[in-house]
Order: sequence, then C-alpha cells, then structure tokens
Amino acid sequence: MRATIIYNPVAGQSDALVWELQAAARVWIEHGWTVEQYPTQGPGDGTHLARIAAARYDDVVIAAGGDGTINEVVNGLAGTKTALGTLPLGTMNVWVRELGLPLQPRAAATALLASQVRTIDLGRANDRYFLLMAGIGLDAAITAEVRTEEKRRLGALAYVLRGIEIALRIRGTRTRLVLDGKVVKGRVLMIVVGNSQLYGGLVKITHRACIDDGLLDVCVIKGNNFGSAVYHLISIMSRRYSHNPEIAYYRARTIQVTSRPALPVQVDGDSIGTTPMTFAVAPAALRALMPERLPDDLVQRSNEVPQATTVRSLQHLITSLYRRW
Repeated sequence: MRATIIYNPVAGQSDALVWELQAAARVWIEHGWTVEQYPTQGPGDGTHLARIAAARYDDVVIAAGGDGTINEVVNGLAGTKTALGTLPLGTMNVWVRELGLPLQPRAAATALLASQVRTIDLGRANDRYFLLMAGIGLDAAITAEVRTEEKRRLGALAYVLRGIEIALRIRGTRTRLVLDGKVVKGRVLMIVVGNSQLYGGLVKITHRACIDDGLLDVCVIKGNNFGSAVYHLISIMSRRYSHNPEIAYYRARTIQVTSRPALPVQVDGDSIGTTPMTFAVAPAALRALMPERLPDDLVQRSNEVPQATTVRSLQHLITSLYRRW
C-alpha cells in the first residue's frame, strides 16, 4: 500500500501531535506500507497535495487533522481512484466518530489496516465538495466567528460559547428552497444539508442519511428568535424533532437556497460564503477506507468486493465448470 499522509500541523489541541502522527505512521510502515508525510501550510494546501498524490496513483491519502483538513483532501480526491483514509487529530473528528473508529490516533491507524474500500457519495455546494454536511444560517454564523486560537484553547466549548452569543441576537430569515423542483418558503433559523448523519459529533440531525444512496437529506429548522432556537435545540437533543412542526425533513438530489438577507454557509466546519447557493449530490464520487462494520443505516449497500474474494469465487466457478465438463 502506497500512502500519503497530509497533516495539519496546528490541528486540535494536542501538543503531542507530531509524536502521535509518527506513532500512527509506524503502524502502517510495520505492515509493509510505503508512507510519505506532507504538512499543510495554509488554506487549500490539502486539496493541492491530495491532487498530486492521486496523479501519481497513490493507493490512499490519509487526512490527519480535523474535519476541515479532511474536507480539503476530499476536494483533491473526488473523482479519482485514490482512497481517503482519516487519522483523528482535530477538535471534533466528526467523520471518525461517524465511522465508529477509535479517537486515539495509533488505535485508529491499526483499525485502518482492517478497513475496506467503499465508493460513497459526496455533497457539493456550488463547486465545493463536502463529505459530512453543509449548514446554512445559525451554525454557519458560529463557524465564521470562532477563531483558530479559540478552538485550540477551548476545543468544542468554543463553538458552544459563540453559539450562545449569536443565538441571543438571531432572527428568522425569509428563505426560499427549491428541492428537486418543489418550493418551500418560510422564516428559517438554520438548514442542514446532510450527506451523513452525525452533526457536530453529538446528534443526528439528518438521521436518515445514507452515504451511498444518491440523495442528500435536508433538515429545515424554522423560527423567528432565540426562544425558537432554544426550543428546537431541546427537540433535537431529546430526539423528538419529528414531533416539532417547525422542523421539516426532506430528501433531494438538488437544493437551491435563496434568502433575504443573505445567510452564511459552511461545509464540514469551514465557511465558504453566503446564499444564494445550489447544493447537489455527487453520486459515487469518492473512494474511502472504511471499517467492515458500520453504524446501522449509514450505507445502503456493500458496494466493494475485496479482490481476494473475487479471485476465490472465480477459481471456484472454473473448478465447478471443469468438473461438470
């Protein structure tokens, strides 16, 4: 296995990042992998380095960092034959939690040795791919205001504190959605467009999402003020949002969002602009190293057959035909 590790040298809160990265790399090297490591220096580096690795036909690119690093790598690997692998070194590590992988880097590296390649969908916000989800409104405003030094110092608490501050002054925004031609209007606090289920590493807002079904799941949280935001948050945390008339759930291939005034947009925890914006599913756009056993309903089908299994089946078929002949 030829692997490239792309790592964010300022990811997460760990002062032992380099040590943990080297410990993980040794796991793969001891099992015969060829491993090269490249640090990112600034925004967009992860995408550029991943494209280089894919162009030289590396088997896998390991995104070592948080979900932002993974997103950059995904944007370099989409549509190629090089698979994505992940090493949890970030603040939230939502994708690793979604897959049920260990959060300790060396243990995660060991788990990847037993993983298999699956072809999965991606979401797309205009021209930017996303692996997990896109957020429009409240959460995107929080993402835009949380600074890097706050994340390093406070971790997930940084998002909570900023969230309270922003929610106190939030107001619903007149928004128009077009979901595969169906028009939905209303005052909106937040919209989540999910390719996967787990949101923020805590709750499953797009709880019906599958990463290989050719659809995006859309949760529209309506309301007009801070009181609405608190009520909806309680509904989501208690998993009773299906009984909340101001939380609507849809599934679609294409979603167009316009609003007045414009709403901020984030994908996989990175701010990317404001509405209007078009979201679409990119079916089977990414190959990814994933555990053989995944959480219920995350995948719709087993879409990769290990090569050894294919060879054994072929040998069995030839032997059976020979015996019959």
